[in-house]
Amino acid sequence: MAPKAYFAMYPPDQMPLAPRGGDPIPKLAATKFYPELTEDQQRQIISHYAAVTTFMDAQVGVLLETMDRLKLWDRTLVVFWSDHGWHHGEHGGAWAKFTVLNESARVPLIVAGPGIKPAVASGQVELVDLYPTLAELCGLTPPANLQGKSFAPLLKDPTRPGKDVVYTVVRRGRGLARAVRTSADTYIEYPDGTAQLFAASDAREADNLVDDPKHADDLARMKRLLGQTTARAIR
Repeated sequence: MAPKAYFAMYPPDQMPLAPRGGDPIPKLAATKFYPELTEDQQRQIISHYAAVTTFMDAQVGVLLETMDRLKLWDRTLVVFWSDHGWHHGEHGGAWAKFTVLNESARVPLIVAGPGIKPAVASGQVELVDLYPTLAELCGLTPPANLQGKSFAPLLKDPTRPGKDVVYTVVRRGRGLARAVRTSADTYIEYPDGTAQLFAASDAREADNLVDDPKHADDLARMKRLLGQTTARAIR
């Protein structure tokens, strides 16, 4: 929740609806926290989301101002991230979270501290990479059996490549929806056998290429990559 002043910043009748493009989410993959919504109800939800997000941003500002006041920047790391994104009606009416599509799977990740210059890195990383990254930045030695990989090199040089492959999973029914992403493609498999293939340049994931014969090689390659991580998990 947030104070009333933040809700006043976002009158519901002025809230734009989320883009309606995007390949529809398979029935098994969709979690609807709400029944079918009128446009007015959708705008109300988007208004509330904007209000609480702005309130949270203001609290980050309080933290950063305190860092300035106490002169802590020369010996403190600040990491900002979240655990999931949030759907606002994309992909045929998906709301809330619990998907492996971009709106839910991609999250903010900002690291600030000594020796880190403001920049945007485009390389792929995963949240499991946070622990080894912080360990390296703090001069500590993490356990050798971690699945994550430090992205400290990207903080020093944001033009460096990130991970070749990253993975996302979420429970769907009695199984898992699993996604594998490279710099070129995203491939998703659902427990009922439904699949989606998107070009990485298709940020809204509107054009499912899984049945396009021109992308058969891409599909086979992404399936192999997803199979590799499954095999590691079984072992």
